[in-house]
Amino acid sequence: MTTQIKDYFQQPVTSFQQLQDFFTAGARPREQWGVGAEMEKLVVDAETGEAASYQRIEALLERLLTSRDWQPVREKGRLIGLLGQDSSVTLEPGGQLELSGALCPDLYCCRKDFCSYVSEILQAAQPLGLTFLGLGVQPFTSLQSIDWLPKPRYAIMSAYMQQTGDMGQNMMKQSAGLQVNLDFADEADCIDKLKASQLLAPLFYALFANSPLLDGQPSGFLSTRGEIWARTDSDRSGLIPGLFNEGADLGCYVEYALDVPMYFIVRQDQLFDMTRERFSFRRYLAEGFAGFQATLGDWDQHLSTLFPEVRLRPQIELRSADSLPPRLTLSVAALSKGLLYDDAARTEIHRLFRAYDSETFQQAYRQSWRFGLKTRVGRHTLRDLALQILTLAREGLSRQQQERGSRFDETLFLDGLDEIAESGVTLAERLLGRWHGSRQQRLDALKEHCGFEHCGP
Repeated sequence: MTTQIKDYFQQPVTSFQQLQDFFTAGARPREQWGVGAEMEKLVVDAETGEAASYQRIEALLERLLTSRDWQPVREKGRLIGLLGQDSSVTLEPGGQLELSGALCPDLYCCRKDFCSYVSEILQAAQPLGLTFLGLGVQPFTSLQSIDWLPKPRYAIMSAYMQQTGDMGQNMMKQSAGLQVNLDFADEADCIDKLKASQLLAPLFYALFANSPLLDGQPSGFLSTRGEIWARTDSDRSGLIPGLFNEGADLGCYVEYALDVPMYFIVRQDQLFDMTRERFSFRRYLAEGFAGFQATLGDWDQHLSTLFPEVRLRPQIELRSADSLPPRLTLSVAALSKGLLYDDAARTEIHRLFRAYDSETFQQAYRQSWRFGLKTRVGRHTLRDLALQILTLAREGLSRQQQERGSRFDETLFLDGLDEIAESGVTLAERLLGRWHGSRQQRLDALKEHCGFEHCGP
């Protein structure tokens, strides 16, 4: 971190406008827009399918250190991540391995980064007897049997989550998702994209549903990960109602974030637990805490602990998709880019969803992770909407290709979604259809369904 950035984050917060300006500082002209993909995967024992211990995952990271110019990230002497020039490898609380890819101008750049990374982790994992699954929830291993990543912040978060829902620790240790990061031009563009992204949340749960198992058994949900998030912490997850209001602006997101209880602040690598008194950031601004006053660094840290379907940090982050098999991993980014970077596509998204009142939409949202593309939305299903949305995304990507005069056709990254939408049968339902026989037969079915042998076609 440069001295200039450090000085910026150490600035005391003295006004509401500063918090709003933190977001607008992330605006970029259209010609500089990029796409970023954050891809979590489950690390399991290759022979049993059980979640790998932290000790084995740390050994994996140590081997990866030699594969390229990674810099180790350690906490209290333990290796917990790798930092590259444009990307990073991090661990989630239960040892899920995440690539935060480089911010790329197009999906082919994302694919190159992803394929290089997959090649590296496969080579490093093979001698350790480890493999990777693109699945939204650990298929076999119980919550209690999964190691915690040795980070003090997770002790604070896990204890607090026991007070806010009954599946917060499941979210931390058992779930894995895909996140897409996108840019915006100005405040109006940002709000329009945030609104459109929230409208798309049930469709993303349904189309990318890929977690029908929990503790070795069908869970009753096609995206168990969606149900887990719904039962984690209503203060900081789900949809942000204020963004749907007429006249919503970035101040609405600031107001939302101000009222979410904080986990902690960090001073000189020491964590100060704020959960015992349920300090909101608004209260922290007014009163301070433990003799400290709020800084922009505290605001940035706090924003990273909010988990709505669409998050602002200050890039726009879409967070509703389950982890997927490698062949479909970049389909989430393709769908997001095709829809949200095209003005005509976004206009059509708003028009399509305006046909449904708030109650109908909310019901579809809550049912999307249970019923997938069969979820009813008024007189239609999410499958009906998915077919229309995929057409919009293809048209959007084609227009973007023409605008930048590129020879690269990004619509190819949507190919795997067409068959899912047309059939109405999700990845989760396909896995359930094979979930029978001996433990070994089920493990073989899992590996064929979502195992990492290469980065995909």
